[in-house]
Amino acid sequence: MIDSIHLAVLGENATLPDSLDDLLGLFNFTLIQIGGVRLSFASLSLLVLQIGCVMVFSRIIKQVIKKRILPGFGLELGTRESLSSLASYIFTIAGFFFVLDSAGINLSSLTVFAGAIGLAIGIGFQNLANNFISGIILLLEQPVRVGDFVEVGSVFGTVERISLRSTIIRTGNGFAVFLPNSSLANNSVINWTHQDPNCCISIRISVADTNDSMLVTEALLAAAHEEPNILASPRPQVFFRSIDNGAFLFEMEFWITQPRRRSSIKSALLFLVQAKFREYGITYPSNRMVISVEQAREIADSIPVGELATNQKITRSTAITLKDLLRKVSYFANLNDIELRHIIEEGHQKTLPPDQVICRENDPGDSFYIILSGSVDVIVESIGKHVAIREAGEFIGEMSLLMGTPRTATLRTLEETTLFVVDRGNLQSLLRRHQELADRISEELVQRQDSLERLGIKVGSQDEPPLIQIRKRIGAIFGI
Repeated sequence: MIDSIHLAVLGENATLPDSLDDLLGLFNFTLIQIGGVRLSFASLSLLVLQIGCVMVFSRIIKQVIKKRILPGFGLELGTRESLSSLASYIFTIAGFFFVLDSAGINLSSLTVFAGAIGLAIGIGFQNLANNFISGIILLLEQPVRVGDFVEVGSVFGTVERISLRSTIIRTGNGFAVFLPNSSLANNSVINWTHQDPNCCISIRISVADTNDSMLVTEALLAAAHEEPNILASPRPQVFFRSIDNGAFLFEMEFWITQPRRRSSIKSALLFLVQAKFREYGITYPSNRMVISVEQAREIADSIPVGELATNQKITRSTAITLKDLLRKVSYFANLNDIELRHIIEEGHQKTLPPDQVICRENDPGDSFYIILSGSVDVIVESIGKHVAIREAGEFIGEMSLLMGTPRTATLRTLEETTLFVVDRGNLQSLLRRHQELADRISEELVQRQDSLERLGIKVGSQDEPPLIQIRKRIGAIFGI
């Protein structure tokens, strides 16, 4: 309890101290008395100095804990920041009370004074108290941590620091945004990197309704496979969203590991999409104009004879599409567009440098390949023989995949080669959806018994015809 407050005031006739004792007496003159303890200018200066030392040491302790002690436990940056901040706050509060106690101030005498301060905070400093408590909640619960990439309203950026009152977010263009802690604790926050840095983003594309929807899907997926910052797993997915006013609306979702770079990655992907659309001859929707018969005649009369024939050219894409290549595989020749689209969506492209082994002889036959560009050498290493060279547009390895047998040859690239890979899981998913396809594949394999015998598979017996044997084998391999 504050007993009394004494102020020293020099009168008009006061003179400067004429001795050292008078100067010391001025410094030791009682300015305030708290709980029976008299505090002079000198003692108050010492008290402020001690509190300042506590603040400095608390900062040092925070840095030592964050950079020297906690890294040895393998904790993440955000967790280290939270624990070191809490330790700093605890040390500051404990140090503050220790300094008061060492000065001889009875802490129980501050009850009324603390109550008055609490009332002042409740009336005039509600926001400050709210932000302080919110800061403690953020440090304890850790919905956001230092280093997280977050979205708060219209603010996107990386959490740089969580202090007692505010959180600093560094935006992509280098600006530091100071947000009150209460805005993060009480409002919706999108944390793009919470626990898992992978995130899914999407782009929407409109094309003219004269385009083949399957060709558009293929072009979008091809562009996504060429962008190195897009994950191959989970695979990109294309959705046909709507048909509106002469346009098809597609949306492609894909996964990235760097949400901070989502804008640049989307930009790079759109450049690739534009290039693929040009390669595949895919057109964009155009504004349609209604022209009356009279207007049409006037327009036709204004064009010189022969100009339409000489200036208007219809171009057609010469790109070899995956749909066309898959139809060259005899097992898939009779698939409809929906079934082929499933294979294209679930497959993935792989680009390999020259002299790269794709698979080795006797490896498990877990996929087959369509060569999109480049060339592949087929080698039987057991006898040291080069069997063939496969070029773009050809497919390899399908028999081992369908029959579940080891590879009969080693495949090695002769130049930089891009492959479209159809793996076991892809084909299994397709066969489970369309089990009649297994019957068609079985019928095709019956016609290729010579190839089956080279794989060591004997078909045909008195008990079961070859078709039934092959169908059962496919069912056992793919679980259908």
